[in-house]
Amino acid sequence: MISKTFSSDGALGKAIPGFQPRQAQLDMAEAVHKAIKDEGQLVVEAGTGTGKTFAYLVPALLSGKKTIISTGSKNLQEQLYHRDLPLMTSALGFYGQVALLKGRANYLCLDRLSRQMLESHGHHADPTLLSQLVKVRSWASETKTGDLGDCDEIAEDSPVIPTITSTNDNCLGKECPAYSECFVLKARKKALDADLVVVNHHLFLADLAIKETGFGELIPEADVFIFDEAHQLPDIASQYFGQSVSSRQIQELAKDIEIGYRTEAKDMRQLQKVAEKLVQTSSDMRITLGEPGFRGNWREALNSPSIKRDVERLLETLDFAVDVLKLALGRSQLLDAAFERANLIKGRIDRVCDVSITGYSYWFDTTPRHFSLHITPLSVADKFHEQIEMKQGAWIFTSATLAVGDDFGHFTSRLGLTPKQQFSLPSPFDYQTQARLCVPRYLPEPNSPGMADKLVRLLGPVIEQNQGRCFFLCTSHSMMRELGERFRDTLTVPVLMQGETSKQKTLAEFMELGNALLVATGAFWEGIDVRGDALSCVIIDKLPFTAPDDPLLKARIEDCQLKGGEPFAQVQLPDAVITLKQGVGRLIRDKTDRGALIICDNRLVTRDYGGIFLASLPSIPRTRDLNIIKDFLSQQK
Repeated sequence: MISKTFSSDGALGKAIPGFQPRQAQLDMAEAVHKAIKDEGQLVVEAGTGTGKTFAYLVPALLSGKKTIISTGSKNLQEQLYHRDLPLMTSALGFYGQVALLKGRANYLCLDRLSRQMLESHGHHADPTLLSQLVKVRSWASETKTGDLGDCDEIAEDSPVIPTITSTNDNCLGKECPAYSECFVLKARKKALDADLVVVNHHLFLADLAIKETGFGELIPEADVFIFDEAHQLPDIASQYFGQSVSSRQIQELAKDIEIGYRTEAKDMRQLQKVAEKLVQTSSDMRITLGEPGFRGNWREALNSPSIKRDVERLLETLDFAVDVLKLALGRSQLLDAAFERANLIKGRIDRVCDVSITGYSYWFDTTPRHFSLHITPLSVADKFHEQIEMKQGAWIFTSATLAVGDDFGHFTSRLGLTPKQQFSLPSPFDYQTQARLCVPRYLPEPNSPGMADKLVRLLGPVIEQNQGRCFFLCTSHSMMRELGERFRDTLTVPVLMQGETSKQKTLAEFMELGNALLVATGAFWEGIDVRGDALSCVIIDKLPFTAPDDPLLKARIEDCQLKGGEPFAQVQLPDAVITLKQGVGRLIRDKTDRGALIICDNRLVTRDYGGIFLASLPSIPRTRDLNIIKDFLSQQK
């Protein structure tokens, strides 16, 4: 049945113009079909262009079993649900129900919208926010799903979004006046009734860790679990099997107390004082924690007298909040929920400050306005394995990057998997003719002073000659900013930098310009699909080893040492190989693409471990001469 579906005169051949049967795609589909039938575990690395999405969708839809597909990003989730699934369901004549389920932060909360509308008419209202709220209110009367991703009137990173969506902490549940119209409730009801549900890893793991409460089990029971972009799972799982608390939660609590005071408890001036103190003490602590964009060791940070003092002040303020909110109990659902949340946040801070518990990493991170405190288990293998044992069924994991060389051990051991089958499918692209790889000569050692200047001098002419059409992927924000500024001073082509607007807008502008250089970091190393002439050169500043002072990495190294392992070979190297494979995967996305890959790190050719990186990449012809790269790029114009 599977081979018939994937033949040129089968269901896919009839539904997709120009469909060509691919052996790798068929092999994967057969393996997925077998795993579903046997209720086994399967791990498949499917190179770019193998068509893995259809290879797992077809057997899942044909199986007749309840299926959950989890993706690494909302982008892929949307693409799967709005583009690939409709095509497959119509090709296969599938008449079951399919549903899309996102985390609650994506759905409009009608109660919070009406409270914000009331609040924003006050004397201190922000007119921009008010105009956005008015647009959302008119959209709310037409939308069936309440998914804010469909609301074109507001930007995806609009500051209004957190104020009109609910979190686990502030959802009023059955007490909510808008409970019967709740969009989160409707989306979950649809998911429970569906035969196939598309979720993302964050949502799946939040449910697995039983963090989402208030509506019972969030993700319905299923027989088949498929994870696309599965390489992201171990790190996301670590977040959800730990605990965290953030200043954002404290400030949102303060905002709700303020709204409660202005709308339903105007006689309780103490509430306003509580809200102000919560904002003040959390902001003070943010400043004490230092530079934004920093990840630090929380165990060590707590040894600092100033940080210790700020934590005590924060806890005292939360005690004060609990005492005042106790007096308001029964007057307002919003303030009743705030009382619960103040206790919950205080409990989380107490837990995160008890640094004596072993087996966890304690760390914090900062953004310009907020901080988060986290405890993360050193290993999630036992917990994840336990969940698989409990749920049974078929568990299928796929991504373009799972293996290091031909070894899947790094991935499977981190999740406690025992797959019956695991294999790699090569990409169908002809890298010998479509691409070139260069590690330029005369490079200074990575992290040398003046590295950015040297890279700009060395690579500026290549980028200029290629008329932009280039991604420069950096391993740190500081290198990205330094390179971006220097390239703007020296190049005639437009230079875009990640973070100056949303990811989607940056990408759209890059495509529209057609001759730009995009200097980017983390978010652009994966999940970006630019085909054709718009992108013909990808440059990587150095091998993407995680910074040695990263607290999560330190913790995993410590765990590896305790087990008698070799941290560099078992933790740092495999992580870097998988990240590099993701970055390299941005270049060739189609059979007609051509392009050059430049990796500015001598260690690829001078160190023994360079061979492990090279063995994990597609077999692209290599050179050390940038002139050969220039010639190759000029031939394709």
